[in-house]
Amino acid sequence: MFCYQCEQTSHGKVCDKIGVCSKDETTSNLQDLLVYTLRGLSLVAEEGRKVGVVDAAVDRHLPAMLFSTLTNVNFNPERFKAWIKQTVDLRESLKGKVKAAGGAIPTHASVAFAPAADLTGLIAQASEGKGGMKDNPDSDADIVSLQHMVLFGLKGLSAYADHANILGVENKEIYDWIHESMAAATKPGLGMDWWFNACVKTGQVNLLAMEALDKANTETYGHPKPTAVTLGQRKNKAILITGHDLKDLEELLKQTQGKGIDVYTHGEMLPCHGYPKLKETYPHLYGHFGTAWQNQQKEFAQFPGAILFTTNCLMKPAQSYADNVFTHGLVGFPGIKHVETYDFSPVIEHALKMPGFTADVPGKQVLTGFARNAVLGVADKVIEAVKSGAIKRFFLVAGCDGAKPGRNYYTEFVEKLPKDTVVLTLACGKFRFFDKDLGDIGGIPRLLDMGQCNDAYSAIQVAVALANAFNCGVNDLPLSMILSWYEQKAVAILLTLVALGIKDIRLGPTLPAFVTPNVLKVLVDKLNIMPITTPDQDIKAILG
Repeated sequence: MFCYQCEQTSHGKVCDKIGVCSKDETTSNLQDLLVYTLRGLSLVAEEGRKVGVVDAAVDRHLPAMLFSTLTNVNFNPERFKAWIKQTVDLRESLKGKVKAAGGAIPTHASVAFAPAADLTGLIAQASEGKGGMKDNPDSDADIVSLQHMVLFGLKGLSAYADHANILGVENKEIYDWIHESMAAATKPGLGMDWWFNACVKTGQVNLLAMEALDKANTETYGHPKPTAVTLGQRKNKAILITGHDLKDLEELLKQTQGKGIDVYTHGEMLPCHGYPKLKETYPHLYGHFGTAWQNQQKEFAQFPGAILFTTNCLMKPAQSYADNVFTHGLVGFPGIKHVETYDFSPVIEHALKMPGFTADVPGKQVLTGFARNAVLGVADKVIEAVKSGAIKRFFLVAGCDGAKPGRNYYTEFVEKLPKDTVVLTLACGKFRFFDKDLGDIGGIPRLLDMGQCNDAYSAIQVAVALANAFNCGVNDLPLSMILSWYEQKAVAILLTLVALGIKDIRLGPTLPAFVTPNVLKVLVDKLNIMPITTPDQDIKAILG
């Protein structure tokens, strides 16, 4: 086993026995083998494009499968066995189409790989070190670092592309780049410059993926509106939905109408309350339960209903609540009930058998829904507040949360900011401070939740609009980015910011283990990316 794709990797170096996420060697190796077969598929797809052969099923399969290997998505070897076979079947079908069109079939071993028929044989094949982070076309440490940065960025943008695909929004440029860069990971000698440019291109394509998902979400469910969400409970049966998938939430809400069940969001589903076609259509979308994903093993034991996982971030369910957990889509864990289709009747039946909340419990309210349309709708007030000096600076304090010590930095940072500053936030990193009352500036809340991690697109659009209004570049705005990272979607977003030339980003709680000193030096020299220090030091350095 060799895995260092997340921030919490063992000792800040690599997980080589068992993942900190609880991923075992078997699952890790099968994920690597899936990546290996996907590279073979991309080699064939790349040749197919040269002769006009484009297979929609292949294009949609690739991001979904890359997403399945992202941290805390799927831990079930049986699912990876099926996906590896499906990938090879698609490859063989595509090879036939490419040959028929007069195209050449690449000779790389991944194009001819035949998976074992049973799981035991496949596990043996997976242990041979094919694909993933162990099988690199070059040996130079800096080039390997960039190759892995591209791979992790691809995994992150594939999550966004897959969510957009589910709602019917696609972009050919996304598929083209995934195939090209996955195929490139089998080709030695491309060089440092090629791979650094590939990192930049991955960031550019991730922006397209986030744009596609923004389009999918807003066209389907409307533009988010500022919305107050209760952290309390209502006497009723209950289902908790976690993850990121809006369509899963919509289908669950449809199927629970009139059944005496309230639906609560968890984690990055909180921003779903801001979408008008969800909140205004379904009054039983009631409140939000719990805090960040890494607290689920403690908090889920207290939830008196069924729990539905739609994507990441899944941790090994504790025995105290494992019987109440259901998974859907790409997410999964051995022994946990999986819903294959959008028929959530098993989840509903289980919720009806459980006690639910037996009394009304009032709770604090938090605000969400400050996506680009909501913020830009009051842009005149924001601009005037900046010009008058009422708002001195904006801080984007955002990214992933995690369990490793050091993340209390973000809570302290927000708490210590002067009252003439505004905090923009998104993704699960906000759960360090999402329930803090920071007050307002002239009616503008000082804490603005812009949404899920993919809503970094909204933050970028707001920054661009403000830069245009002030006739300056984004780097000249009174805006500082204080980012936390954990998994591969954060890597993709960081690469997008690199591609946009955003400077002076502060990143923590630790720097990625897969970034070598030489690669880090390039990022520092070009964009002045720097590690966080202490809240007091960083605030002083930014504000002077």
